[in-house]
Amino acid sequence: MHVALYSRGFVKEDLEDIQLLLNELARQEIVPVVYEPVYKELCAHIQFSPDTDTFSRAEDLDGRIEFLVSLGGDGTLLDTVSFIRDKNIPVMGVNFGRLGFLAGIGRNAVHEVVDSLVSRSYVVDKRTLLHLDASTPLFGDVPYALNEFTIHKKDTSAMVKIHTYLNGEFLNTYWADGLIVATPTGSTGYSLSCGGPIVFPEAASFVITPVAPHNLNVRPIVVPDDNVISFEVEGRSDQFICTLDSRMEVIDNRVQLAVKKEDFTIQLLRLNESNFLHTLRDKLLWGIDTRNARGK
Repeated sequence: MHVALYSRGFVKEDLEDIQLLLNELARQEIVPVVYEPVYKELCAHIQFSPDTDTFSRAEDLDGRIEFLVSLGGDGTLLDTVSFIRDKNIPVMGVNFGRLGFLAGIGRNAVHEVVDSLVSRSYVVDKRTLLHLDASTPLFGDVPYALNEFTIHKKDTSAMVKIHTYLNGEFLNTYWADGLIVATPTGSTGYSLSCGGPIVFPEAASFVITPVAPHNLNVRPIVVPDDNVISFEVEGRSDQFICTLDSRMEVIDNRVQLAVKKEDFTIQLLRLNESNFLHTLRDKLLWGIDTRNARGK
């Protein structure tokens, strides 16, 4: 078995857990395929097995790779989308970061992670992606996102007007700093911080959330994900920012934009005892009343 390992980088406190993961993989005779820039950094600190391989591009993740393990936070896991693309490689996120809605497995569960891959005792969550169509080439070979698509004003320029349509029918003109279209997975990300609702991962929907809207009666809206959502952008500035997850392009108002559901999905793996409700309670501290804690 070959398992790819991806991380944006590491800090000193991560080294012990990374070594433990590699030891567990070796114990199960699993060949690690490590993201090359991180492998080069770790060589001075970590003992790798002789059969360790590396990857640096999406093309390097061929049919021998059965799983990809993301070591970091949610941003790290989002990066993996540009590597696995439509290869149908399941991703398991081990949280070396902070909040961790996507990378929800704690670093203290490394042994369970490896055992679950070997025994196939994990649970698979299929997550919807959104696809961007534009009148000019944007985002290279990866015009899709797991969390969200956004249009945003550039720098400190004035707010923008974003004319928004559902299947060609006018929905609204948003006077705002920007606009977010989030998948159910992305509903707990940027959209949530802008007042959007939390949507269950299996919900067949997109969330349209304005960023700092000028009109206070403009609220987030949930729409079925079989809609094509298109945009026309106006503003005092000729340039705007367009993003897919953590990737960014600068565009002008002549670019036509539309998003829809992508034809393929991403498989996220979790351990049996973890689910979306558990993650919400754990990360958002639901059900915990500090008044009760004071009384103890």
